[in-house]
This record gives sequence, C-alpha cells and structure tokens, in this order.
Amino acid sequence: MRLYNKIFTFFILLSGGVILNSCDDRLELDPLYAQDADSYFNTQEDYQRALIGAYDLMQTSYLNLWIGEIASDNAIAGGESVNDTQGLHEIESMNHNAVNSELRSVFQFNYAGITRTNYLFINQDNIDFPGKEVLFGEAHFLRAYYYFQLVKYFGDVPLIIDKFLGADEVNSIGRTPAQEVYAQIESDLLQAAESLEWTVEVEGKVTKGAALGLLGRVYLYQDKFEEASEVLDQIIMEGPYSLIESTTSEEYADLFSVNQEGNSESVFEIQYSGQEGGAYGCLVCLEGFAAVGFQGIRQYEGPEYGDGNSYNLPTQDLYDAYAVGDIRRDGSVLNLDAFIDAQPNSADISYAIGGGGHTGFYNNKYIKRLDELGLPDNDLTSPVNYRLIRLADVYLMAAEAFNRKASPNDAKALGYLNDVRERVGMPALSLSGGQLTEAIWNERRLELSGEGFRFWDLVRTGRASDEIEGFTPDKNELFPIPQIEIDLAGGNWTQNPNY
Repeated sequence: MRLYNKIFTFFILLSGGVILNSCDDRLELDPLYAQDADSYFNTQEDYQRALIGAYDLMQTSYLNLWIGEIASDNAIAGGESVNDTQGLHEIESMNHNAVNSELRSVFQFNYAGITRTNYLFINQDNIDFPGKEVLFGEAHFLRAYYYFQLVKYFGDVPLIIDKFLGADEVNSIGRTPAQEVYAQIESDLLQAAESLEWTVEVEGKVTKGAALGLLGRVYLYQDKFEEASEVLDQIIMEGPYSLIESTTSEEYADLFSVNQEGNSESVFEIQYSGQEGGAYGCLVCLEGFAAVGFQGIRQYEGPEYGDGNSYNLPTQDLYDAYAVGDIRRDGSVLNLDAFIDAQPNSADISYAIGGGGHTGFYNNKYIKRLDELGLPDNDLTSPVNYRLIRLADVYLMAAEAFNRKASPNDAKALGYLNDVRERVGMPALSLSGGQLTEAIWNERRLELSGEGFRFWDLVRTGRASDEIEGFTPDKNELFPIPQIEIDLAGGNWTQNPNY
C-alpha cells in the first residue's frame, strides 16, 4: 500500500497503511502498494525512510520565521494586499482569532510531524540493526522540536507519545498542561543528546550540538537558567563550532547564503533543495524554502536580487535600532532605495509596492538572489537552508542564562556577549546586573533579526506589551487553538484565555 497521510482532526490515523505524506515523493516505495502496516519496519531501510518522513515536516519552518517576526515589532506582513495571506495581517495587527489559516497550519503540520515520529517509536522493537540508537536519537529530537513549536504557540496541547489514537479517543482526549509537555520535550532532547555525536557524515542530520542547543532554548523559555547555562556552555566549550569574523555587511549576509551552508557558526540547519518544483496550493509539499521567494522584492528588475512577493518586511524601528557602524544592519535589513541609489545604473532599476504595506526594507538574510535561484516557480524553490540554531544565538542564550540564574556569573555572561559583538567589529561593553540583561536582550534583536525569534523573546521576557502595538497582556502571550480543531475534537477543549 502507498505511504500516505489520512488526517482526522489534527491526528493522522492508521488505516491499514503506513503513514507518510503523499506529497513527498521521496518516501514512496517501489513498487507502489507493495507494503502495508504489517509488512513495514522489517528492514533498516524501512526505518531510514520513515525517519526522512519525520524530518520532512521541519520544512514548514517558513511559518515560524514569518510569525516570529510579523507578530513582533520587527516586521509587517506585506504582500500584494491585506487579503494576501490574511492570517499574517491579522497576526501583525494582533486581532487574530481562532479562525486563522496560518495558525491552523502550524497546529496541523507539527502534529503531523509528531505522528511520524510516534510511528517510529511504536515499531522500535521490531528489529535491531547497526546505528539504531542514533536513528532513534534523531527521532527524539524531531518529536521534541514539533512539540516545542506547539507549546510555545498554544500552551496546553494534547500530549501523544508512542501511540496512535482511534477516532473514539480523538473525541475524548484533553489538553495536557504545558509543564508536562515541556517535561516530555526535555526528556526527548536529553535522550537525543546522549545518543548523537557532534559531527555526522550526512548533511542535515541532527547532531549532539543540535539537541543541546534546542534543549538550552527550551530551558531558557521556561526560565530554567541554571540548566540552560550548563547545556549551552557545553556546546561552546566542547562542540566543533566557532564564530566567524565579519568585517563588512556583505560578509555578514553571506553567512546565510548557499555557499556558507554548514559553516562553523551553524549548529543546525533545516535543509532545502532548489531541484524540485512546487505549487502555491501545497506549500507543505515544497522541497525549497518558501520564505526566501515570498520575501523577495515585488516586480524587481535590477542587479543582485530576484523578484518576489514582498512578505515579512522589516520596520523602520528595527532598522533604527542598530548603532552607527554595526555591519549587521545592512547585512540583515536591505534598505532598497539606498541600495538602488548606490548602483551605477540606478535609473534602470525598478520595483513595485504591494498593497499589503511597504516599509522600504526587506529581509536581507533570507531574500531571493539571482545566484541562488531554484527551478521555476523560483518563488517556491529556494535552495537556501534555514539556520535554526546558530552559534551566535547559543552564545547569547548562554549569556542570558549566566546573567539571570540564581547565582549570576556576570563575568562569563559579559564575555559571551562581547564575543558576539567583537566578531562583527562592535566595541566591547562593560555592564552587570540588570543593565547587562537589557544589553543581552538588545543584542539578540540585532543579531537574530529576520530569523523568527523576536516575538518569542519578547513574550518570554515579559516585554511584549511594551514593544508590540496592540498586544493584550494575559491574552496574546499565546495564540488561539484553531476553532476547527476544537470542533473536530468534540468541543471538549477550552479555548485559550480571552479569545
């Protein structure tokens, strides 16, 4: 039987066949219809193919990038009009509700990923083979990643581990307290870190550094600063990573290029390919990174950049946040008119402004470039990888953890902060206590802008209502559970407060 997804509410049910996405032709078996649930997971190759299917849902990370920026003070939704991906405009304005296509996609995509990893664990005892411990270490990481997305968006979510649900169970299961979900995430990541090595032969595979990096982020989001400082410091002290000095904005921007994939600052990247086409009707089916083309310049005709859809446009506030001389400003935020004015043929360069809003700025880290085009439609087929965990982020998370733990180590925190600044030519700071905390938070905005972390940083540090226009405390810290999922689950879930 062909591998496919049969989705009932947010769970994928076992209905006589192996559960993998019909959009993903890499996971089909030859000949078709040759295997069903009873005959699968009998060879090492079966497990490897199922693991690839579990990785596949990570490619929907374009949503995390968009929402993490657009929900914050870093960016507006942009696009052709306010009805172009309307859910993003609602999130930008903080008037989103339980009927929102983008939020429902976040919910569905991550539960699909969880189901695929659970299917591996259900069958983990079928056979033994070389490398099995490593394979399941990767699976532990993937399940933790998907649950982390869900708990940070929605809070309490149903926790399903190592099993499938029948239709009757879907209508009776409740939302699991976020604290229990986080405990499972931590358990999965600790097991992953124990099983994995620092380096791997296959590009894009999960490593020990990736597991510890995500674990440190998970601890930080829960204010577990002691635990976060330990695992993040382990990456810095033991891992095979190093910061890369950049002396120009072009060198800094190049850290996010295809040519620099897997560089020494990269702890984990979500892999994309420009060798397979796609369609707007199924962004989850893509092998390319959709964010890059969508964030391109609308109807642009000129050097260096390709045309795109003008999504996720940085704000003037973000651009102005950078100090004079900080090369990360122009490396991260493209001031389009300034760029055009600096070209020798500026009069020949043109672009259009979308009706969804215009700031004059574009995400220069993830933007379509002429030397990085995938197959047509190249809006959908960018080969650029998404840098999910970077060493600079690890340094800044470690700095915050050492500064904010019960017995602070401000000297170490300051050292890590200055390491990040000095490698881009910014002067060292000399601060401690609360002033150091504020400096670390500010540095995170400057270093990680355009990468999808700003909203979550503001929420977890209690600053969202001060920085985000329209943010309502005791409401917008979480997003609403999609109403259709509540309905399909029998209406027995309460909605998040004030939605």
